[in-house]
Amino acid sequence: MFLGVNVDHVATVREARKETEPEPVYAADLAIRGGADGITVHLREDRRHINDKDLKAVRKKVSKELNLEMAATSEMINIALKVKPDMVTLVPEKRAELTTEGGLDLNRNRRKIKRAIEFIQARGIPVSLFINPSVNDVKTSKEFGAQMVEIHTGLYANARGKKKTDELKRVKRAVEAGLKIGLSVNAGHGLNFTNVKQIAAIRGLRGLYIGHSIISNSIYLGIEKAVKEMKRLIRESSRKR
Repeated sequence: MFLGVNVDHVATVREARKETEPEPVYAADLAIRGGADGITVHLREDRRHINDKDLKAVRKKVSKELNLEMAATSEMINIALKVKPDMVTLVPEKRAELTTEGGLDLNRNRRKIKRAIEFIQARGIPVSLFINPSVNDVKTSKEFGAQMVEIHTGLYANARGKKKTDELKRVKRAVEAGLKIGLSVNAGHGLNFTNVKQIAAIRGLRGLYIGHSIISNSIYLGIEKAVKEMKRLIRESSRKR
């Protein structure tokens, strides 16, 4: 199964101090070395993490699939056409949200989303829609002309007990509905080392797009090595005094 790794939060750490590190493009390269099949970046309107420079650097460096998450705005469409990612995923975007809170509202933004799909795909870039686990939303995505959808798994990830079982069933039904009408179907949001197996086991899923959990756990997996390297450098310099 395809794994797309979102490196947005590498930039979040950088922007917390307005420093030059850590670099998302370097993290993307390491993710690919680790087995990632593609890289995802979300260029937000307020540039709170990934910025235009990051996007260009990742496009230049990454030879695997580059998935650009973005709102269906004229600014973002123009950027996508210039950078030419391998695919675009249209997502909802609110200035105050910490992370994407749900799938696109396809009914409220019908004309805007449909026009964005037509415009981008006419330039040879496939479009995926980030949608809630709803059979109706899957069918509407097909009507809009999207080639692919990504099922929002956030409700499943946050649920407990019977509610979690119910949310998993909703995801499965949405995946099955997409496959029946010829869509490529992905899933993502809130997936981690504990809950990913149930989603990965769903038949027909093309791939999973995961970011926060991988970046978070990379701190635990790499902090020991980082401290050892800093100690090594300090020891070497101390001996030269």
